[in-house]
Amino acid sequence: MIILENEKLRAVISPKGAELQSLFNKETGLEYMWSGDASFWSKHSPVLFPIVGALKDDTYLYKDITYHLPRHGFARERIFLKDQLSLEEVIFTLTHDASTLAVYPFAFLLKLRYRLQNNSLTCTYEISNPGYDELLFSVGAHPAFAVPMVKDTAYADYYLQFNIPEQLQRWKLESGLIADYGEPVPTQNNRLSLSHELFYQDAIVFKNMQTDCITLGCTKHDHGIHFNFKNFPFFGIWASKDANFVCLEPWCGIADSVQHKRQLINKEGIIILAPNTNWQHNWNVECF
Repeated sequence: MIILENEKLRAVISPKGAELQSLFNKETGLEYMWSGDASFWSKHSPVLFPIVGALKDDTYLYKDITYHLPRHGFARERIFLKDQLSLEEVIFTLTHDASTLAVYPFAFLLKLRYRLQNNSLTCTYEISNPGYDELLFSVGAHPAFAVPMVKDTAYADYYLQFNIPEQLQRWKLESGLIADYGEPVPTQNNRLSLSHELFYQDAIVFKNMQTDCITLGCTKHDHGIHFNFKNFPFFGIWASKDANFVCLEPWCGIADSVQHKRQLINKEGIIILAPNTNWQHNWNVECF
């Protein structure tokens, strides 16, 4: 495990999947991340690469060849190389090898950079194309935050506050695939009250949301997080059934639609990166 630490926060990150596993506030004694209880969901904050969500029949076509990938791809199960730059910053690196090329025929260099600054943690995705052909990929985040955070509070005491007023529409999931219809999300004053029942029909998925900061707060205390993200065209909110967490998931990519024809180059949200070029996005969690 790699530990990042400053005067206010301590973060613990595993080289397996470059996965953030703990974000602890040293001043308040609060743990912000989900415990990883395997009876509900054993992950904490997996990286989604080279796809986000599910492929139709776990299958895609590229240059007339058929390939198979599991939901969210393979990066979350791989061991990343690590380079700790300071007490407050680390870079994890994953690159292609024979086993990835067998299921994903692209050269790539994926870096996750974690940096603590004051009371916040920033996670940056840096993707490079070292090959001679285009790189087709998606990438996304999946951090799970503890709800409730404070003793003697309940899941229903917590809420998500969206920073920009808008009419939110949820795109429904059918067996993990994006349906061709949606439905309004019931918010009041840009606030979505949390309940376990919200996630009984799988994740809440948004497209092209204007909001770029979601606050996870509580009606009974003043602690929580501001979750900041920009230029992510898709966003998911999810929790395992009756589990005490909520995932806030900015995505550059999305699951296949029910109508998709399995051609990777035509997949909604797919990013095409030219040879010898780079791509970068980040999200940030501010703890209070």
